[in-house]
Amino acid sequence: MSESQIRRGALVVSGLSAILASTCCLGPLILVVLGISGAWIGNLTLLEPYRPIFIGAALVALFFAWRRIFRPVPACKPGEVCGIPQVRVTYKLIFLVVVALVLVALGFPYVLPFFY
Repeated sequence: MSESQIRRGALVVSGLSAILASTCCLGPLILVVLGISGAWIGNLTLLEPYRPIFIGAALVALFFAWRRIFRPVPACKPGEVCGIPQVRVTYKLIFLVVVALVLVALGFPYVLPFFY
């Protein structure tokens, strides 16, 4: 596996974990805001017991992604993707978006009562 695939995989896993961690709380709110309602929305809270697992997976994946993305350029071999400045900036931007998703997943249950 190349460095690029490992970085991309870590970002995808952490982003997916953040989305799964917030589905129990954020999912029903988004559906209600969009006008989609029904008694079945209460079933979306079934993922609540797994929230800590998803958040833990997201944090671990973010750690590995951070370690690979923010390492010094001399650690990259010449000609590797990690040495190209535009690619590094893109990975850093995607990393910050995923961190924002994880922060939303962590804080949303505490802010949720203000919306209902």
